[in-house]
Amino acid sequence: MLRLPATRVAPRMLQRPKARSVATAPPPGYTADPAASPMLRYQASIPTLPVPTLQSTAAKYLETVKPLLAPDAFAKTQNAVESFVASPLAATLQKRLQERAAEPGMKNWLADWWNDVAYMGYRDPVVVFVSYFFVHADDLFRRDPAKRAASLVKAMLPFRELVESGRLEPEKVRGAPLCMDSYKWLFHSSRYPVKPSDTAHKFDPKENNHIAVIRKNKFFIVPLADASGRELSAAELELQFNRVIAAAGETPDAYPVGALTGDNRDLWTEAREALLAASPDGKNEEMLRKIESAMVVVALDDTKPVTREDISWGTWTGDGRNRFYDKHQLIVYDNGRSGFLGEHSCMDGTPTLRMNEFMLATLSSGKIDLGPSTISNPSSLPYPQQLTFQLNDTVKSHITSATSRFDTLISKHELHVLHYEGYGKNLMKHHKFSPDAWAQLVKQLAFHKLFGRPGVTYESAQTRKFQRGRTEVIRSASSESKAWAEAMLDPTAWREPLKLKDLFSKAVSRHIQYSSWAADGQGVDRHLFGLKRMLKDGEPLPEIYKDETFAKSSHWELSTSQLSSKFLEGWGYGEVVEDGFGLSYAIGDEYVRWTITNLKERQRGAELRHCLAEAATEVRRMLEAAEKVEKGKL
Repeated sequence: MLRLPATRVAPRMLQRPKARSVATAPPPGYTADPAASPMLRYQASIPTLPVPTLQSTAAKYLETVKPLLAPDAFAKTQNAVESFVASPLAATLQKRLQERAAEPGMKNWLADWWNDVAYMGYRDPVVVFVSYFFVHADDLFRRDPAKRAASLVKAMLPFRELVESGRLEPEKVRGAPLCMDSYKWLFHSSRYPVKPSDTAHKFDPKENNHIAVIRKNKFFIVPLADASGRELSAAELELQFNRVIAAAGETPDAYPVGALTGDNRDLWTEAREALLAASPDGKNEEMLRKIESAMVVVALDDTKPVTREDISWGTWTGDGRNRFYDKHQLIVYDNGRSGFLGEHSCMDGTPTLRMNEFMLATLSSGKIDLGPSTISNPSSLPYPQQLTFQLNDTVKSHITSATSRFDTLISKHELHVLHYEGYGKNLMKHHKFSPDAWAQLVKQLAFHKLFGRPGVTYESAQTRKFQRGRTEVIRSASSESKAWAEAMLDPTAWREPLKLKDLFSKAVSRHIQYSSWAADGQGVDRHLFGLKRMLKDGEPLPEIYKDETFAKSSHWELSTSQLSSKFLEGWGYGEVVEDGFGLSYAIGDEYVRWTITNLKERQRGAELRHCLAEAATEVRRMLEAAEKVEKGKL
């Protein structure tokens, strides 16, 4: 019988790293490389991703599928799993995977496979299926779009210098440095559409010291320094953004080239080839290269979003035209509000969050040098270069089709934001529970309210404690969370709040334990993925993969992830299965905020929003009732 250990472990919290390099002694087990830059000084001693044991993965897999299955279905799955673990084929696959992990120079046995399957080889549009967005906290002193855009770009430049020079202090969790390899993709990089799998390219910052700006679907190039190499001040950048706004005029370009980046990747591949062929002199390729090599894209939208939903929609998708989705982009609206859209293929959200926090924090505290507030000779500053592509009927047809498909795709979706102000991290800590586990259990209770069963839930755990690490799945639905949620829905159970609290505590403990396993590279999903990849032609697919439970338990009805920052007013991404929800969340001191995305035809987003609020309140009531009983016993 495969058994899951019941060890209780402490939660792992992501520490807020310092942006400045600080000379410190190497953490235990790590060696600083004197020849490497400060940012990468521990890189060589960061461990490689482990290969879990078959027995451990099998036990965890059975434990996580049990709450999703009826007893007879679970018995069938248990037989399939135990037969697989005992089979010669499983031992062979495990040995092959271990040998792959031990290959010289193999920093991460999973990374190349995962980057291809989850990102580069994924052919659906990056919006809504891959990209993620941040909504910036408002800047009350910069309501003008040009001023706001200038300040953000100016605040980004010191962070770029820290990254490109290698002086940025490595992020750490519990004193252990995280892999910083993906930071090279933060600036001056672009994703490229290629069949059957996309590629990415990093450009030299010194040779491409500019940004690309989009306004009214028209592209402009703005240098970040003058002819002498002096970095432009915020006032000079503001002038350039105002010039872009004036040059773009009031009429949007009828054939927005940027819309092609929001299409199916194979169709974008074909359209890009057509775009290049439309100018035999190479001008279109040259202009694309200027966009792709830019530090970042700045999209100046002509809308003025007010509600949380409006600005979330605008930052997540926009209108599909005034964008270039193959790169990170800042988005600034006509009322001075702003946000960030992340290109997800080469890096996850923690590095881009760190960059955005750096920008917003230094602006808020006044610790960024914006330069002189006036411009001595505005006429000496060359005007932004407008890029005018040569378009033939073939390219125009591609653009028209791409915009039509984008509009159809977005029209099928809905987005809701719940900014719950009943409590936040302070109350969670008062009751001595992990905030993340608490929020995940609120989701489980809400899903039970809506569907009467556990939700198959993906929570992202970063694995950057390993070289080239990205993510592993925290399977948040557990037997313990199911028992607690069912009790919460039983009116008679509320007569004994201490029992409800005990069930809640057990569910929190299980979530913390699985979260730690996932962060340690000991989860279920990536290992099973790797074993399957080791099958050779002609070898039979093991029953564990044929069993309907395998597909059911990874059909992520709730795709969840937490990024919390006082500098963000929201963030989110799309659902990953047609009948599921994207459910990003942030936990502040006095609030919890969820962004819910889903297909409109399901018409359940508003209901889930209501159930989340209801569930969050009921958790507080339950713990307050238990606390009263406990105090009464003293």
